[in-house]
Amino acid sequence: MAKEKILVVDDERNIVELVKYNLEKEGYEVVCAYDGIEALNVARQERPDLIILDVMLPGTGGLDVCRTLRKETKTPIIMATAKSEEIDKILGLELGADDYVTKPFSPRELVARVKAVLRRTSSKAEEKDELTFDHLTINLVKHEVRLRGEEVDLKPKEFDLLKLLCTNPGKVFTRDYLLEQLWGYDYLGDTRTVDVHMRRLRQKIEEDPASPRYLKTVHGIGYKFQYEEKE
Repeated sequence: MAKEKILVVDDERNIVELVKYNLEKEGYEVVCAYDGIEALNVARQERPDLIILDVMLPGTGGLDVCRTLRKETKTPIIMATAKSEEIDKILGLELGADDYVTKPFSPRELVARVKAVLRRTSSKAEEKDELTFDHLTINLVKHEVRLRGEEVDLKPKEFDLLKLLCTNPGKVFTRDYLLEQLWGYDYLGDTRTVDVHMRRLRQKIEEDPASPRYLKTVHGIGYKFQYEEKE
């Protein structure tokens, strides 16, 4: 079985070597780039399974690289951002990044995020008609949701919101992205529309809406669907 290939992009060579060492120790094949132009060339030539991309790159920055790659490929991207630059996280996610890590990060955290994103994206390729999360069942074809066997009455936009989140578990979506995807670019409302629908959705599918199990808020950014089996 071929090793999964990961492209690591950072202008700090010591960081690249540290990340490369830890990923290779986990059995991944690693290729490297040290600026934006090189990152695009290596990504096109090597066709990696995942890209770890620093935001602050000389010349063509990480956000521009992410924007360009998203036009060409669906390869998952993990952005590396400075601790204070929350706006970079938001912009990266809006441009299509799948996750982010905050620098300085521990190699263990990064490896865990790599595994989670690869697992998420590979399982997404095997799309199912129906998804089950303990007592919650979502039929993507029939647009039906059941909680403990009882049908849940969802409005069309509530179902669309749930579908987008649950078919991308763990991925963080900004409010602006959700608004554009579900309501359209010409919608005159604001991101509070997303919050209102999320609140109603939680009331319908969460056993404790005040402490949701599935529909998580990522403070300052947006929402994600999270599922962990109960022991």
